[in-house]
Amino acid sequence: MMKKDEQLKLEIAKELGLYDKIKEHGWKSLSPKETGRIGGILSRKKKKTQIG
Repeated sequence: MMKKDEQLKLEIAKELGLYDKIKEHGWKSLSPKETGRIGGILSRKKKKTQIG
């Protein structure tokens, strides 16, 4: 069972078209730009959930 954050990260990666890359090569295969993009969207979604 995955943690909620892990599920959300994978969901965002799917939205950005990065899921296959992660599935094949792992999270370490992402560039800093890709990782930052996922992190930024993740934090926005978490804030939105806390506020709304």
